Amino acid sequence: MTAPLAPLLDALFPRGHAIIIEDSVLTGTASTDDGEVTVIGTTDKIEVGVDHALVLAETVLASTAAHPQRPIVMLVDTAGQRLARRDELLGINGYFAHLAQTLDLARRRGARLVTLVYGESVSGGFLSFGLMADHIHALPDAQVRVMDLRAMARVTKQPLEKLQALSQSSPVFAPGVENYVAMGAVDSVWHGDLAQALLQALRTPADSDRRAQRGAERGGRSLAARVAARVAAGDA
Repeated sequence: MTAPLAPLLDALFPRGHAIIIEDSVLTGTASTDDGEVTVIGTTDKIEVGVDHALVLAETVLASTAAHPQRPIVMLVDTAGQRLARRDELLGINGYFAHLAQTLDLARRRGARLVTLVYGESVSGGFLSFGLMADHIHALPDAQVRVMDLRAMARVTKQPLEKLQALSQSSPVFAPGVENYVAMGAVDSVWHGDLAQALLQALRTPADSDRRAQRGAERGGRSLAARVAARVAAGDA
């Protein structure tokens, strides 16, 4: 279930916000106790297409040009990338790569990047912007998944029943916020005072990519950190 957007914005930004919604894309600014932030995002479980990606990227570039160190808060509710002939012919992967590069540029120029998944976050619609953040958080009712088990069965050629059984014991195969917290992909689930939770996230240093380490610590990914360390050390 997606949290109602207007009450969510008021809870996150009680000091005020100037966010517009056009074609299910959120852009604008908001105030926090530590100053202004740029806000981008999606709503209505939108399937992100080339036009949406361009609007999001344009907002990031404008923020980076005018206020290089202004934090960028990303609010995510997307059913994935748009599976339309026009978007595929235009090269939707290139538009998504452009969006990801603008966020990387913003990070390298000193902007903090924080994502809150408040609805759905699926596949390319999430990977191209929300997953680019320094820290990713979610609301308790959010839905996080990279691939539906039925689609996974088609791609891997494994029986659906086998994957369903594996999902009962391994977070890697299971959708849901708590499983992504266990794997380290989602830092935490926010309860209570959302404005304070956001402020804390914005104040937390960006300490490189620790998803594999968090997954090992939380028991959701037992091998990723160990294998990466061996590869980095030249032992693999």
